[in-house]
Amino acid sequence: MTVNSDSHRRERRQGPVTLRGKQIPPTTTDQRLLDRRGPADWVHTDPWRVMRIQAEFVEGFGLLAELGIAVSIFGSARTLATSPEYRQAEDIAGGLARAGYAIITGGGPGIMEAANKGAAEAGGVSVGLGIELPLEMGLNKYVDIGLEFRYFFVRKTVFMKYSQAFVVLPGGFGTMDELFEALTLVQTGKITRFPIVLVGSSYWSGLLAWLRDTMSTSGKVSPLDLELVHVADDPAEVVRIITDAHNHQGLARELDD
Repeated sequence: MTVNSDSHRRERRQGPVTLRGKQIPPTTTDQRLLDRRGPADWVHTDPWRVMRIQAEFVEGFGLLAELGIAVSIFGSARTLATSPEYRQAEDIAGGLARAGYAIITGGGPGIMEAANKGAAEAGGVSVGLGIELPLEMGLNKYVDIGLEFRYFFVRKTVFMKYSQAFVVLPGGFGTMDELFEALTLVQTGKITRFPIVLVGSSYWSGLLAWLRDTMSTSGKVSPLDLELVHVADDPAEVVRIITDAHNHQGLARELDD
């Protein structure tokens, strides 16, 4: 019997473009943008890159302009569907969707898939903002509104612009990047303060202890900065922290519209 090898070929999405097999370049768009080695042909190509970057901003802003109040949920793409963390993400997203929030994720597998699934099954709006990566598998099947970016910094801007809260489940480097990006922007007043909730007290305890006992004690951040972060284990508590904060800020009117 002949096996259809097409189903086993690698696939990469680059914005609206799909590439498979030998057509996949060895580097990503971000990598080529940031690499200053080699000939000076970047003098001629960078203006075109600027146009492509501008197009990604236009597409992202245009797609989500009427999204309404939303929460971004982050966490590891490696989380298995059988894990308690996957179920937690489902329950949190479902609870937030029933409370009137759209759910935004990175659109991939693991925690992202769980959150999109929870939102979709609760009748909410499920958004996925994907990114071109060497081994990226595309958007998960629970995404209702999806966009795939070439550039990380454009994607981050869209996350920040259209989120009124961040929920962060256990994850790796990418999750840490998203967490500290949000903390930095809130701390410095670059964005309006919104709830940032870490889910899983046992997972985050070591990091929080270091922030308190080392970073804060040595004066690198103030004790008040540590109050930017909430910690919760129960999905209902996560929903309550976010809705209470928004009620206090007067965003409840938008949820009721």
